[in-house]
Amino acid sequence: MPSLLLIEDDDAIRTALELSLTRQGHRVATAASGEDGLKLLREQRPDLIVLDVMLPGIDGFEVCRRIRRTDQLPIILLTARSDDIDVVVGLESGADDYVVKPVQGRVLDARIRAVLRRGERESSDSATFGSLVIDRSAMTVTKNGEDLQLTPTELRLLLELSRRPGQALSRQQLLRLVWEHDYLGDSRLVDACVQRLRAKVEDVPSSPTLIRTVRGVGYRLDPPQ
Repeated sequence: MPSLLLIEDDDAIRTALELSLTRQGHRVATAASGEDGLKLLREQRPDLIVLDVMLPGIDGFEVCRRIRRTDQLPIILLTARSDDIDVVVGLESGADDYVVKPVQGRVLDARIRAVLRRGERESSDSATFGSLVIDRSAMTVTKNGEDLQLTPTELRLLLELSRRPGQALSRQQLLRLVWEHDYLGDSRLVDACVQRLRAKVEDVPSSPTLIRTVRGVGYRLDPPQ
């Protein structure tokens, strides 16, 4: 049974989502503020965090940043508008996905399960790209022999790119493969995740040699020259 931490200051929304997610088979702990949520995280480690953007005191962006300093737990943001700057800032803060309010319990449950599947083990093989070694069996990535701390979404994105070295994948293809979005999804999810991944796997993130941008298409993972 997946364990969740729901951080939402609106009592009615928090209670409704807690009830809905519990009925969907999740164990749900709740917090009404960013401070309380961070305190709970020091006491217990959930499988995933559902985090409202607009919180009193420490807002959702800052909560996300603080979590990312020490942990790669999956984070789903709750935001008021899909076209708002909130989405961009939230993704740059390290969120894995977002859901627009008003939130339907079944939609949120589907997103939660999709995010959690990104951390599941795969076939027992590995791939090497220069100093980068991707172990699909252990679901680990090392660079120069040192473990990289990737979120489940970053790991899944790297796995999908590594299966097709040298092949460009469109943003919509990656949304389907990684985020399981079957509709015309938000390409900002892909761009933000690529930016975070480059910061961890590239020698010089501003001049990437592994994860290359293919203009007008998307991204590809290049084998070393």
